[in-house]
Amino acid sequence: MKKLQFVLIAFFLLSSVVLGQDKLLTIDDIFSPDPARRVRFAGAPVSVQWAADGASFKQVIGGKLMRVDAITSQAVPYFDSDSLSAALQRVGVKAADATALANSPFLQFNADETAIIINNSSDLWLYELATRSIKRLTNNRDEEKEQDFSPDGKLISFVRGNNLFVVDAKGSEKQLTRDGKEGDKPIYNGYLDWVYEEELYGRGQKRGYWWSPDSRYIAFLRLDESPVPKFTLVNDIPTDQTLEVSSYPQAGDPNPLVKVGIADVGKTPVLPNAARIPKIGGRLPSSLVRLGDAVKYVDTATYKPDDLLIARVAWSPDSKNVLFQALNREQTFLDLNSASVATGKFSKILTETTPASVEVNDNPVFVDTAAANGMWLWESSRNGWKHLYLYDGEGNLVRQLTSGKWEVRTVYGVDKNSGWVYFSGTRDSHIAENIYRVQLTGGEVQRLSKGDGWHAAAFNKGFTHYVSNWSNVVTPTQTRLFRADGSLERVINENRTATLQDYRYSTPEFLNVKTRDGFEMEAMMIKPPNFDPSKKYPVFQFTYAGPHAPSVANRWGGNRGMWFQMLAQKGYIVWVCDNRSASGKGQESVWPIYKRMYELELRDIEDGLNYLRSLPYVDDSRIGLHGWSYGGSMTAYVMTRSKSFKMGIAGGLVTDWRLYDSIYTERYMQTPQNNRAGYDKNSITGAAKDLHGRLMIIHGMMDDNVHMQNTTQFVYELQKAGKQFDLMLYPTQRHGVTEPRQVHHMYSMMTDYIVKNL
Repeated sequence: MKKLQFVLIAFFLLSSVVLGQDKLLTIDDIFSPDPARRVRFAGAPVSVQWAADGASFKQVIGGKLMRVDAITSQAVPYFDSDSLSAALQRVGVKAADATALANSPFLQFNADETAIIINNSSDLWLYELATRSIKRLTNNRDEEKEQDFSPDGKLISFVRGNNLFVVDAKGSEKQLTRDGKEGDKPIYNGYLDWVYEEELYGRGQKRGYWWSPDSRYIAFLRLDESPVPKFTLVNDIPTDQTLEVSSYPQAGDPNPLVKVGIADVGKTPVLPNAARIPKIGGRLPSSLVRLGDAVKYVDTATYKPDDLLIARVAWSPDSKNVLFQALNREQTFLDLNSASVATGKFSKILTETTPASVEVNDNPVFVDTAAANGMWLWESSRNGWKHLYLYDGEGNLVRQLTSGKWEVRTVYGVDKNSGWVYFSGTRDSHIAENIYRVQLTGGEVQRLSKGDGWHAAAFNKGFTHYVSNWSNVVTPTQTRLFRADGSLERVINENRTATLQDYRYSTPEFLNVKTRDGFEMEAMMIKPPNFDPSKKYPVFQFTYAGPHAPSVANRWGGNRGMWFQMLAQKGYIVWVCDNRSASGKGQESVWPIYKRMYELELRDIEDGLNYLRSLPYVDDSRIGLHGWSYGGSMTAYVMTRSKSFKMGIAGGLVTDWRLYDSIYTERYMQTPQNNRAGYDKNSITGAAKDLHGRLMIIHGMMDDNVHMQNTTQFVYELQKAGKQFDLMLYPTQRHGVTEPRQVHHMYSMMTDYIVKNL
C-alpha cells in the first residue's frame, strides 16, 4: 500500500518528548472513580450561551448565573436568583438543590424573560420575576414532561400520561388529546418513543410537538405502539428482580403507526386544575370530559399506514401550514410535504432519492429578507455530498449555493440584513470542520475560521457575532468571540492546561492511505514516545466503521485520546483508520455498502493493514482491534472473517442485524424479508465457528439499544462450536458504560487484556 502523505499537524511544545515531560499516564489519572484523583487533562473549558438579547451570555461564575456582556466581559447577575432560590425553598425544595436550580444556565425563560417554568417533583411551577412569586400550576401524581412556553409566553405546554396539555398562568388546563395511554400498547401524543428518538430525531430529543409561530396551534406526532413487539430487560442486581418492558421493533417487525396532529389550543374548553374540581362518583363531570374537536390529523392516506415514517415536523412562518418529511420504512425516498392547517390536506413540495437510501437532514430554513421573501434553504445529499439549495415559496429551485467534493455539516442560520448564510463544513479538511458563509445570491464560499483543528460556532440572533469553540488533537477546547466576518473580538477562555506539560506524549500523525481501488482513507497514528524505527512494535487499532461516522478527527480526543497515549507509552502503535463508508466524505461513500454491510468495511480495514505491514517498524503478528457499538460489531465480524488480527475487544455489539432496530437497520439493509441473503451473509452469530485469535466480548446488561440478546446468541454459538473466548458483563449499564467505578474497571481490564495478548 502506497502512503500518500504524512501531515504532522501539531507539536506539543517543541517535540514529542520534552525535558520535564517524564510522567507516564495511569488508569487512575484518566478514569479514577474519585474526581480528586483524576487529572483534568482537558483543563477548565467554559460554557457560555447567548442570552435572548443577543448581546450577552448566560454563564455560571462562582456558582452564580451571570449575564456577561459579550464584548466587554462585564458580568452582572442574570436575575435575582437568590429570590428564586428562596421561593423554591418556601415550597419545600432543599436549600442546596434550590440554589443549584436557581443558577442553572438551562432555566426555561419565556421569550421576554419575565417568567420561568420549573419542573420540580413531577409538577410544574411558574416563577414571575417582577413579583418574585412562585405558583404551582399542576398538582397530581402523574409526571409532567417536556414543558415549554408558547412563543407569546401566555401558555405552557406539556405531556402527561402520553397526552398533550396546555396550562395558563392561573393554573387552568386545557387537555388537547385524550387517547394517549401507557401500558402494553401505549399511544404517544407529543412524546417520542424509543426508536423515533434514537433513529430519527436524535438521542435526548423526547419532545414530539411543535408550537406554531402565532401560538395558536401545536403540531404533534401521534405514535401508536400497539403493533410493535415488546422487549424485556432484566435487572438482576435487586434481590427482587426488576423488569423493564419496552416497545422495540427489530428489523422487519411492525413499526409504530404515526400521524401528524394539529391541535387548536383555542378550541378546547378550559379544564381547571383537576385537584380543585368536585368529582361525581370519583370521576370528573361529563361536561368537562367532553372536550370539543380540538385536534385534526393530516390526511396521509396516500401513504401506507404501516410503511410511513415521519422524520421532521416544522411550521411555515405564517402558521398556516405544517411541513413534514415523510419516508417509506426502507427509506428509499423522502418527501417534503406542506399540510394546510385549515383542511388537513397536504401537497408534496419535493422528493429526495439516491442510489441507495435517503438520510434525513433537517427542516427548511426560511429566509427573512426583503429580497428573498418566502424563500427557504434546503439541505440535500442528492448528488452524493450534502449541500445547500435555495427554493422559492412555490417549491421551485432558485439556485444551489454550495457544491464540491465536501459537505455542509451544520447550518447556523441566515442574516436577514446582509443575506449571508452561515454554516460549518469540510471544504478545507475532511477531518476538521470549519466555519463558512455564502451569499443567498450565490458566489464564492468564504471561510471564517482560521488555522488547523476543529471549529464550531454559536451565533447570536442578530448574526453580528459568534462564539467559537476550537480544539485540535493536542489542544483542549478554547473559546473565543468573533465578529460575523471572522475577525477576533476577544478571547473568552484560552484554557491553558499546565498539567499536560508534566506527562510524556507522542504527537499524533495524520495521513492518507489508498485502498486497492483508489479511495483515500483518513488515518491517525500515535507512536510510542521513545519511538525507535529500528524496532518492531505491536499495533492497537481502534475502529467505529459505521456509516458516515468518522473516528479520525483533528480535535481534542478526551479521555479516550488520553488512553491511546497511555497505550503508546506502553510500547504500542495506536492506529485509527476510517474505512470509506465511515469517512464522512459525503453520502456517496456510504452507498456502496447498501444491502451488504461489513463486507466493504472489512476490505478497507485490511487495506489499511497492508499499509501498516509495509512499514519496517510494525510487527504484523501482533495487531489488535477494538470498537464499541458498530465498532464492536465490526471487531467481531473481522475476528470471524479474517486472520489478520491476533486479538479483538468487541463492546456493545450487534451480532445479527435481525436483532437490531428497524429504522436504522432497514436504512442500510432493507428488511430481512427483502434481503434475506444479505442478512445471512453478514451474520456474526452465523460465523461463530470461524472465530480466529483471542476475543473479548463486553456488554452492558441493561443495554436498551443493542440488547444483550446479541451477545447471548453469539456466545451460545461460540460454545457449540468449541471456540474459547472472554466475556465481561456490566450489570445496570446501558449501551455505554458510565458508572465511574465500572468505567475504571473496564479500562483497567481492557488494558490488561491488550498487554497480555499483544
